[in-house]
Amino acid sequence: MKIAFWISLFIIFYTYVGYGILLFLLVRIKRLVVPPKKIISNKNFTPTVTLLIAAYNEESYIDEKVKNCFELDYPFDKLQIAFVTDGSNDSTPEKINKYNNVALYHKPERGGKMAAIKRVMPMIESEIVVFTDANTFLNPEAISNLVKHYQNPKVGAVAGEKKIQVEKHADASSAGEGFYWKYESALKKWDYELFSNVGAAGELFSIRRQLYQPVETDTIIDDHMIAMRIAEKGYVIAYEPAAFALETASANTKEEIKRKIRIAAGGMQSILRLKKSANPFHNPLLTFQYFSHRVLRWTITPFLLIVVFILNGLILIKDPSPLYQLLFGGQVLFYLLSFAGYIFEQRNIRIKAFFIPYYFCLMNYAVIAGIFRYFRKNQSAAWEKSKRKV
Repeated sequence: MKIAFWISLFIIFYTYVGYGILLFLLVRIKRLVVPPKKIISNKNFTPTVTLLIAAYNEESYIDEKVKNCFELDYPFDKLQIAFVTDGSNDSTPEKINKYNNVALYHKPERGGKMAAIKRVMPMIESEIVVFTDANTFLNPEAISNLVKHYQNPKVGAVAGEKKIQVEKHADASSAGEGFYWKYESALKKWDYELFSNVGAAGELFSIRRQLYQPVETDTIIDDHMIAMRIAEKGYVIAYEPAAFALETASANTKEEIKRKIRIAAGGMQSILRLKKSANPFHNPLLTFQYFSHRVLRWTITPFLLIVVFILNGLILIKDPSPLYQLLFGGQVLFYLLSFAGYIFEQRNIRIKAFFIPYYFCLMNYAVIAGIFRYFRKNQSAAWEKSKRKV
């Protein structure tokens, strides 16, 4: 029982903290052996780019999104702005259609985001394709900062930074999501410096068009799958924090849970489909990063949180030593803080210190719920998007 407890506790620690520490140390060691190379923008390196935005019923955002696209600092003759609005039954297609120099791909039937992308990609001829969402806004230098990495022929995809706009008096979804993405950004930066990122967020990422491989139409998290299929071919997924997409947090914790459950279901789906990424004989370093950063979070670790709590309580019955008392007390305190965060959220009391434990528990609950949803085949690729704060 004690052996199972300590193994489980180690996996939990490694998943959420240990990998970050190990990654930080490995990067520092690598810098001593191989000085990091800075990728500098070359004004003469301006490949053709298509900015592809999949939009479903985004009439409230779409005019601002088009304006944001026009403000991007990239040679106008090398940039094509394209929207695909399959299934939209509001005024989104009509609003887009009134703009010159913007391509619109639309059909009334809704098949999901991946089906829409698969339909449009054969019509795109640019060297680079940049994917972004309709409700996120890019910094003016985003395209230039993404593109500069393609000077390296080993780079097959480039992930941008996702930034969450957090209010001063944020609720649990805002504070927790903002903290989570700051930590994620650090891990992505170190992942790339060590070797490669292991996925990309759909808010902003790019690929070499020639490397695009259509993924299954029922794919739930298409951005992750598209990028990882390129990594499986032996290319690197770069990371560029100076290219960022800004969006508001989920409207509330209910919306955030809905979003996280969908991602968790998609994570399980991708693990079962990305067989080369999981094969250490194909690319050992990629597999190490993939398991450490993604697979453990999306599979066993959330369950181990429950196992460790139960085992710790059972061990205390036979061995009430100070160490096990301290560990059990720490867990109880953490979950009490999480519960306090829940109470404060319900009463609209904004204390960020309580929201971090609460958000952590929500995330892990969402993973468990997402796994069950996936195996029950209850998660569609076409889904009702989460509401965001205005």
